[in-house]
Amino acid sequence: MSKNLTAIILVLMSVLTTAGQEKKFKVHTVAFYNVENLFDTINDSGKSDDDYLPNGSESWTGKKYRNKLHNIAKVLSEIGRDDAADAPVIIGIAEIENRRVLEDLIKQPVLMAKEYSIIHFDSPDSRGIDVALLYRRKYFKPTSYINKPLIIIDSLSANNTTGKKKKSQRIFTRDQLLVTGVLDGEEMHFIVNHWPSRYGGEKKSSPNREAAAALNRKIIDSLYRINPYAKVISMGDFNDGPYNNSIKKVLGAKGLKDDVKPGGLFNPMEELSRKGDGSVAYRDAWDLFDQMIVSEPLLSKDYTSYRFWKARVFNKDYLTQLTGQYKGYPLRNGNGEAGYSDHFPVYLYLIKQM
Repeated sequence: MSKNLTAIILVLMSVLTTAGQEKKFKVHTVAFYNVENLFDTINDSGKSDDDYLPNGSESWTGKKYRNKLHNIAKVLSEIGRDDAADAPVIIGIAEIENRRVLEDLIKQPVLMAKEYSIIHFDSPDSRGIDVALLYRRKYFKPTSYINKPLIIIDSLSANNTTGKKKKSQRIFTRDQLLVTGVLDGEEMHFIVNHWPSRYGGEKKSSPNREAAAALNRKIIDSLYRINPYAKVISMGDFNDGPYNNSIKKVLGAKGLKDDVKPGGLFNPMEELSRKGDGSVAYRDAWDLFDQMIVSEPLLSKDYTSYRFWKARVFNKDYLTQLTGQYKGYPLRNGNGEAGYSDHFPVYLYLIKQM
């Protein structure tokens, strides 16, 4: 046998051996989407839904509602498909009117075969919108779920006319939804958030989001006390970016994995924000209000159980305005037509060695 032929055979054996040892991973997608005012056309006395009635300011007809459901279902069915074989196993949802719209949503043709189930509570939000969690019952089995109320009281302020103090009042906003369950035999915790808005200005409203962050941190710390290795994903529309006080200081989420200590949190969206990625746009400036934050045990390099892989913004071309003043912005309702949302969805991948 010639030396050249021997060398070729040795190279081929090396390649085949390497290929035989190639690791395979199971990949699951966890997503969050603020769907912007997913209201039905039925008047609900307990909700501020007057604009979303056939005779309301949005002229919200059955046709528009069906188109909105179709649009949102299309998005949910496609999130994460670049690297995962199927639709998300877990989806956090914000800005839905009630359970009925979720039932209509999961019955859409592109979602029907995915067999999603719903976890939802009515919240005391002044706009009448809630958060919820959808899960594919083939993969995830809930063991407990609870809505954690966010209690914010307006501080006393002087009445400009009389000089007297106004009575303190509660700010009614969204609860935080905590769902614990088993994903392919492994315990996981998911928190769905929609923190108070920036109404009245970022600085004035910041204490409200800091209160939401404090509640979120309290929930996560309670899970850590029960199990120091708790795998937690806190997701939502935080109405703050990765660099705001609520995320960086109160919640304590770190932007670098190496900075995360036991009991800590990692925010992969910080790196995306540094690169210029955004989920919402205002006055031609982008921000990343929609985020996925993970607990330290999900960062381990031991892939015999589920670990965090990477996070992304789902900003496909069909989700964006293509022309006009708001070119490049998320394609929301407008010009009498049902769009998608004023937010882009966000998602992350969980991976485990097979």
